[in-house]
Amino acid sequence: NTHVYVGMTLDYMYSGEVHVAMIKYVEDICEVFKRAQSKYNDGFVEVKPKKRSRSSSQITAAPKNLFVINEECEPLNDLDRESFHTIVAKSLFVAKRARPDIMTAISFLTKRVKKPDRDDWEKLRHMVTYLEYTKTLPLILSADNSDSLYWYADSAFAVHSNMRSHNGAGLTFGRGFVVSISTAQKLNTGSSTHAEIVCVSDILPTPQWVRLFVLSQGLQVKKNIIFQDNESAELLEVNGKKSSSKRTRHINIRYFLVTDAIAKKECEVRWISRDYMFADYLTKAQQGAEFRVMRDFIMGVNPLSH
Repeated sequence: NTHVYVGMTLDYMYSGEVHVAMIKYVEDICEVFKRAQSKYNDGFVEVKPKKRSRSSSQITAAPKNLFVINEECEPLNDLDRESFHTIVAKSLFVAKRARPDIMTAISFLTKRVKKPDRDDWEKLRHMVTYLEYTKTLPLILSADNSDSLYWYADSAFAVHSNMRSHNGAGLTFGRGFVVSISTAQKLNTGSSTHAEIVCVSDILPTPQWVRLFVLSQGLQVKKNIIFQDNESAELLEVNGKKSSSKRTRHINIRYFLVTDAIAKKECEVRWISRDYMFADYLTKAQQGAEFRVMRDFIMGVNPLSH
């Protein structure tokens, strides 16, 4: 009932579920970080995760200031930069396979590998400390009986230093995120509505591809639902030019490809309350109870009904 594949342990002991874990791989990341050395004065000293006075339930995957860049911060030396790159690459590998809960942190850190600074190292330390506390946390995946694909798509407006927004999206068949996306947008937008439309259009090829993949396996896809929490964006995507006005003409027509996909019944877009917008987790460094609720949903630890 248990299989090991490319570092993943796939556990099928529970009926209708698969538990995915990468405990040994996470332990290796923590060890590599502990062995990493920073140059101070005339020698090298071992860098270890800081001791935490707070309880493990308060530790999060990323600090509040994740997307903040201090241009005056001291850059890492060559040795530390190499260690930083290695640890981030290893963490990206595990995030894509079994730990989507660190996807937001990794999305930022991968953009810093060329010229990381001391602040970036502290953000990496924060994430590795979280992994160390939660190394046994599994990704639990299962499907309900609805034959539906549930996508959550959200954006954080202008959170990057270049004022670009950040996309977050995830797919669940009922429990746990099978697909997780966390990435900066490639253009600047003028409003949160515009950013939300860009987000859905950016991720749209993935829902379209997954639908075709599932159908090719001989399974049904009754609904391919994309949830988002911006009603204005939803109206523009569903109605296209019918809901467009002089105030929205600056939005390039190519983003109304969502309207075409809806018309072809390849997907549908539905509004959902922000309280249940779990893709929000993949757009910002959440803290506290909000972090734990959304993390548990994404990891399938605490599934909720749609």
